[in-house]
Amino acid sequence: FNAGQRPALNVGLSVSRVGSAAQTKAMKKVAGRLRLELAQYRELAAFAQFGTSELDQATRAQLGRGQRITEVLKQGQYKPMPVEQQVIILYAAINGYLDDIPVNQAGPFETNLQRFMMANHPEIGKAIATEKDISAGTEEALKKALTEFKQSFKG
Repeated sequence: FNAGQRPALNVGLSVSRVGSAAQTKAMKKVAGRLRLELAQYRELAAFAQFGTSELDQATRAQLGRGQRITEVLKQGQYKPMPVEQQVIILYAAINGYLDDIPVNQAGPFETNLQRFMMANHPEIGKAIATEKDISAGTEEALKKALTEFKQSFKG
């Protein structure tokens, strides 16, 4: 919280583990990898404070992904987001769809992705909301939609 992350998030606290019992299968699918990615990012970020000039490319990529994930987790006050939209943006973040987007463009990417999905592929969000899971067919449609969106996103 004091680091500017709102809502405050600590993947190691028991609240996050206990809270998973109330999550849908779709959220569990993305949240498991999300927790792992964030934990690894925080560990690397602490190490990288001592200098990033000698870090290899894979480590830099992991730090970049962690920064982007942290950005998409930021949420404005009084701006709730439906679970299906959360699942879509988190899926995009943990699967590398934001990796080549500048960190300062992660917020606009998220906003534009939500608009794009509601306007062009509302069936994907509806499927996630009704099934409460990401079926193989829904995942394929989501991958295609994310690729389509990436081609149109200018940042």
